[in-house]
Amino acid sequence: MTEKQLPIEIMKKAVRGIGYISHPLRLRILEYLDVYGPTSVSALAKSLNEEQIFVSQSLKKLRDANLVKTKRKGIFVYYEIYEEYPASIFECIRKLFAYMTDSFYYLSEKALLPKDFTLMVANRIKLFANFDKMRILEFLTLNGESNVSDIIKGIDSEQLKVSQYLKRLKEDGFLSSRKEGRFVYYDITQGVHKTAIQCIHKRYDKLEDKTSF
Repeated sequence: MTEKQLPIEIMKKAVRGIGYISHPLRLRILEYLDVYGPTSVSALAKSLNEEQIFVSQSLKKLRDANLVKTKRKGIFVYYEIYEEYPASIFECIRKLFAYMTDSFYYLSEKALLPKDFTLMVANRIKLFANFDKMRILEFLTLNGESNVSDIIKGIDSEQLKVSQYLKRLKEDGFLSSRKEGRFVYYDITQGVHKTAIQCIHKRYDKLEDKTSF
């Protein structure tokens, strides 16, 4: 993982990708592809018990965001996860479910998680799928515990905006904080939000042509 923050345009693209994931059906589609591999639209619709038109629309958005890719076999088109970016997010989601429910089956086996849990995760992702929030999460992932002044300087943003987002991120459980004298220090907590940042950096690091992100 690079020690420097990603270029602004790259992070904006990454935020759009995370935004696409923060939708229950799209997240369930990605999860299904992660578990079962390349699958046709009709098979996805049947397995997820969803209308084929909605599955097709979701797949188009995921493909536009470079989260899935296609391959053709005869007259059929199969969709599969693009690289390891979303797949590694599911590793974190399964760990989170296992430790929340003491159902450690998901730590050793790839399997579809309960639908209501996937819905909860999609809603959690939606809470941090924002450029400024992800820039803060990225800074803390790279630099560790930091005070407000360092964060403002590090992401080159306005104090009021940073303070507001820090408050929201903490309220949503993405950050922890402690006070030392007149300074407040923030740190990123473990979870899908931190894994998402790490996955984005890993994907960027592997690209020879960074503009293809």
